[in-house]
Amino acid sequence: MQRIDLKLGARHCPILIGRGLLASQALLAEHTGVRQLMVVSNETVAPLWLPRLREGLAGRSFVQCLLPDGEQHKTLASATRIIDALVEARMNRDCMVIALGGGVIGDIAGFAAATYQRGVACLQLPTTLLAQVDSAVGGKTGVNHPGGKNLIGAFHQPAAVITDTDTLGTLPDRELHAGLAEVIKAALVADGAFFAWLEQQIDALLARKPEALVGAIRRACEIKAGIVARDEREQGPRAILNLGHSFGHAIETGLGHGKWLHGEAVAAGIVLAAELSARSGRLAAAEVGRVRSLLARAGLPVDPPRLGRDRMLALLGMDKKVEGGRLRLVLLDSIGSATCTADFPRDALEKLLDDSAGTGAT
Repeated sequence: MQRIDLKLGARHCPILIGRGLLASQALLAEHTGVRQLMVVSNETVAPLWLPRLREGLAGRSFVQCLLPDGEQHKTLASATRIIDALVEARMNRDCMVIALGGGVIGDIAGFAAATYQRGVACLQLPTTLLAQVDSAVGGKTGVNHPGGKNLIGAFHQPAAVITDTDTLGTLPDRELHAGLAEVIKAALVADGAFFAWLEQQIDALLARKPEALVGAIRRACEIKAGIVARDEREQGPRAILNLGHSFGHAIETGLGHGKWLHGEAVAAGIVLAAELSARSGRLAAAEVGRVRSLLARAGLPVDPPRLGRDRMLALLGMDKKVEGGRLRLVLLDSIGSATCTADFPRDALEKLLDDSAGTGAT
């Protein structure tokens, strides 16, 4: 087992990575204590991995709350179902919500934990690559609104993140590819050498070679933990972790949540951000080619859907990084370095969206 500590002043969140962790009685006992427990999962993950978790909890009783699978269910209504179940089970403030699933489950369960009785403990057990390298780490929780992605949420650090890499064995290829988008993003914003390693190892990652997967997960988590430790509530440096996300969230909302996976939308968004970086004079054209090539090799879309320039601009206007009416975007200065800025030519953005998003949805 490998361990990374996300240090937040006097607090810390251990990130544990290894095989067979869901069934580790000692590990789960250490991180759940004697609390009342509720396991939140979905109808796809629970049949696969809840029996393994039950082994790890060693006969301890817990309440379970199973939600439908899919981004379209990442709503206040789903969070309310969890809170209703907590109330019905008469859970107190010393209870713990255990999130067993991908990013959607982790975000909804974390949000419910953040708001129930003004905050109860949460344990993240991510079962998708995207959740393991990104959404389970860092304490962002929330749900979607028809007007935008993740518009309702809270910062709520988990007690721990326990990543059992065995869960990747049942992950569909499309979900694996979506997770690789967040791995590539981490490299792009903070570690050019890691990006070069990914270029060399992408075939091994797609083939699910354990050594390559663990290496990618660990390094992506190290990058995110280091950035979050400096800026837990995204007042400054943490914003660079949103590379591709402003465009990606616009794509997800514009198409309807669930049509594209989050990682797919982020991949197309990363390419748009790289193109805008080049058109703004920040990034060399050859580096845009490297970004586009690696994402394509990872089985990800590199062109956005044709939602139309005006629709994309309207959706970007609801982005959480808008300040004082000015849109801020994460742009690349090089592979391995990024900046969140409003300092880019507006006409370059509009021309990029004209060229890529077209005049309407297809």
